[in-house]
Amino acid sequence: MDVNFTKKQESFRIEVRDFIKSAIPKNLADKIANNKPLHKSDMQNWHDILNEKGWLGSSWPKEYGGTSWDIVEQFIFEDELAAANAPRIVPFGLKMLAPVLMKFGSQEQCRFWLPRILDGSDWWCQGYSEPGAGSDLASLKTSAVSDGTHYVVNGQKTWTTLAQHANMIFTLVRTSSEGKPQQGISFLMIDMRSDGVEVRPIKTIDGGEEINEVWFTDVRVPIKNLVGEENKGWTYAKYLLSHERNNIATVGISKKKLEKLKDIAKTEKRNGKPLIADPLFSSRLAKLEINLTNLETTNLRVLSEAEKGGDPGAESSMLKILGSEVCQELDHLLRRASARYGRIFRPEALEDGFNGEEIGPFFAHTASSTYFNNRKVSIYGGSNEIQKNIISKMIVGL
Repeated sequence: MDVNFTKKQESFRIEVRDFIKSAIPKNLADKIANNKPLHKSDMQNWHDILNEKGWLGSSWPKEYGGTSWDIVEQFIFEDELAAANAPRIVPFGLKMLAPVLMKFGSQEQCRFWLPRILDGSDWWCQGYSEPGAGSDLASLKTSAVSDGTHYVVNGQKTWTTLAQHANMIFTLVRTSSEGKPQQGISFLMIDMRSDGVEVRPIKTIDGGEEINEVWFTDVRVPIKNLVGEENKGWTYAKYLLSHERNNIATVGISKKKLEKLKDIAKTEKRNGKPLIADPLFSSRLAKLEINLTNLETTNLRVLSEAEKGGDPGAESSMLKILGSEVCQELDHLLRRASARYGRIFRPEALEDGFNGEEIGPFFAHTASSTYFNNRKVSIYGGSNEIQKNIISKMIVGL
């Protein structure tokens, strides 16, 4: 999709592009280009580079150390990051917790926690899902009982992304069993170095260990770590999830992957002809590009409404559904382009220092790995089935 920018916006794009090109370490860009796993030091390195420039809080107001960029400038920034093979900014503190603190937290909490997100003092993870409470999040059972000065937390969270790197976790906990399930939930920030916190890795289908279980056994959490009001956490959770679902759209990343897919389809052969000439493949590629254009248009529309002061609501569910479908179709076509080599899956080939035998084109290894890993995209952040229910109720009125 071609977006018509003003001269000022085009000047801003050039400024962003030039900075990223000069600032991003080559080894880091190469890892992203080849879908290799990142270590915490890689993520921290890019975090620090953007923070030193003052661009890490791209969606934050200046009063909290952000850029105060408008919606279009934020869009341009994200677009250029993806185009340059820059790592995705880890969203848990910057794009999920921070908006909740700014809207519902106290000034004391904002003054203390927000600078620590920017300077990397705290690395956050998200404690929402439980073994019996995924898409039905209101069924959560992790409890927090107040003794006057602390909450005592007991329970379990699961699918906790990057918990192995985090020192803090924002969680939904049950503080009351009265009334509807949603009415007894609170939003609590917990230090993962506290006694009684245990992190257990979960190996994913692609061989990675980016997700975890987190167990709480009589964990004492200061009352001051409660965000907003007790038993009002469901409101804050929905607000946070709308930001998370917007983030799942990943338009810039999908555009970059589509560009890569087109290049591969022009060089890989099927029956002696370029894959791009295959009628079935090219029709699926065309449909994918149309859907991605629709996604970008919808994303810009939602961002425009947010800039006017509206909170992303059911529209964020639309972004989540279409974004995840585009992502998975891209992975599927990249794997198809790998032909028989796409059946070979060697996670070790993606690790630093691998010097084993190359079997087929390198992108075939990364295509398989990404394909398997991104089966989860249509599930996390609220499954696509649940998002369709939200749309049917809030937009269609069923």
